[in-house]
Amino acid sequence: MADAEQIVIVGASLAGATAAEALRKGGWSGGIVLIGSEQALPYERPPLSKGVLLGKEQTESAQLHDQQWYDDNSIDLRLGATVTAIDPSAHTVTLDDGSHVSYSKLLIATGSRVRKLDVPGADLPGVHYLRTAEESQALTDAYAAKARVVVVGAGWIGLEAASAARERGCEVTVVEPQSTALAGVLGEEVGELFAEFHRQHGVQFRFGTGVEGFEGTDKVTGVRVEGGEVIPADLVVVGVGVQPNTELAEEAGIEVATRENGSGIIAGADLQSSVADVYAAGDVVRWDHPLFGRFVRVEHWQNAKDTGKSAAKAMLGQDVAHDAIPFFFTDQFDLGMEYAGDIPRGTSYQVVLRGDPKSGAYVAFWLSDDHTVLAGMHVNTWGAIDAVQNLIRSGKEVDPARLADTSVDLADV
Repeated sequence: MADAEQIVIVGASLAGATAAEALRKGGWSGGIVLIGSEQALPYERPPLSKGVLLGKEQTESAQLHDQQWYDDNSIDLRLGATVTAIDPSAHTVTLDDGSHVSYSKLLIATGSRVRKLDVPGADLPGVHYLRTAEESQALTDAYAAKARVVVVGAGWIGLEAASAARERGCEVTVVEPQSTALAGVLGEEVGELFAEFHRQHGVQFRFGTGVEGFEGTDKVTGVRVEGGEVIPADLVVVGVGVQPNTELAEEAGIEVATRENGSGIIAGADLQSSVADVYAAGDVVRWDHPLFGRFVRVEHWQNAKDTGKSAAKAMLGQDVAHDAIPFFFTDQFDLGMEYAGDIPRGTSYQVVLRGDPKSGAYVAFWLSDDHTVLAGMHVNTWGAIDAVQNLIRSGKEVDPARLADTSVDLADV
């Protein structure tokens, strides 16, 4: 089989592996080369901050497929290999061993990496990040000691790490420079509901303060926050966000958004980049969303699956206008949540609560100034997410009072 007939996927991520599977299901009979820098088989990340941290699952349970599946589907899976360069004019990629692989179509699914704190003591043993299966297993083992845990960052990963630590008997303090948990995602009103929920489960918070450094000699023993106070810690979990791995694309002359503009590989609604025959999927893609009329980049499991499938269809020559509404979920203690929508930075909105948060089950909506639904989230109440997405897609003006009224069906709002 000629190299010209093969699709190369850079990144053996969820997006990359999903695309490979979709290509075969879509009838692609040519070659597929799936290249990943990790040694582990492609896996899903949600279990790493949920079931694995709780000690209820093994990292292997997060694998998408076993090796036999890739063999049976004639997917050339190259693990522990790093792509060092892309040459769009030659339609080749270069690997770290100096070899070259040709492609007819290329998918960049390089994902993202954790943002690391640049403070004294950041490299001390006991300072953990949570992104890979290996990191999740290391943190799981550390939780077993019922340690004093300090979590830096009250975003989704930080709160899931805090929840798992408390459930396993650890003392937990969360340090966050913003005024409450998830303020940058959900806003202060709804974010504070999550913070209070965690307080009820014994999590302590230090809001409005940043980290100046980590104390310790052979291992971390404390976290020094602004003002000089040191919070004792046997281990630290840092969750201050991720950054997309766009360097390969940028070096190849592919258009990439600046960090100020949301980062990511710029792509059309068909997920094709600014360079012909080069596509992007997963955390790394910032695409022109046909429903929202603006560029969107999403860092979550569902987006990786959705864009992986859509990119595969586009590479197969199908007409694609990827308009999936961003969706994510979380499990913390006995709380289950699903969220759909996207609120651009700087957008003003009104929060409408449907149900009583004190009951533990409610739905929250974020409305634009003209009362269209930007996003919706349901907590410990199920079956609402389709209605939420329908309201977002409709773009219709809604009555906040009817939206809040639990006696009114969401389909009739």
